[in-house]
Amino acid sequence: MLKIEDVMLNNPPLLFCEQGLSVAVDMILNSGYIGLPVVDAEKHLIGFLSEQDCIKVLVSDSYHCDSHTLVKDIMRENPLWVSPHLSVLEFAQSLGKGKPKIFPVVEDNHVVGLVTRAQVMKSLSQSLQSCRVT
Repeated sequence: MLKIEDVMLNNPPLLFCEQGLSVAVDMILNSGYIGLPVVDAEKHLIGFLSEQDCIKVLVSDSYHCDSHTLVKDIMRENPLWVSPHLSVLEFAQSLGKGKPKIFPVVEDNHVVGLVTRAQVMKSLSQSLQSCRVT
């Protein structure tokens, strides 16, 4: 059975509390993901920062051409996360309306990856296609 660790992005870019908003936005944009985990020095998950979280502050900061905003000021604390050992099917069944589109993958209290709903959908689609092959 396919596990999250089989479809996740390993060693994703990580944000830190004291990083400025502009650095965090650049990292999110360059990652190709809609957000990134925020960790402490030991890579323990402490938050998540998404594009949506950034946009509201960027509107104000860009209007005033000034930003003193730090990641810790706007990150979501205690984000949902997933274990790398969870089956993709079980995870897919838990995804519902209003859930995040991207999840940090945490093992032994350390962020080890990222998984998106798109990655889950792709793996389920590939599994279905393999059922059709005879």
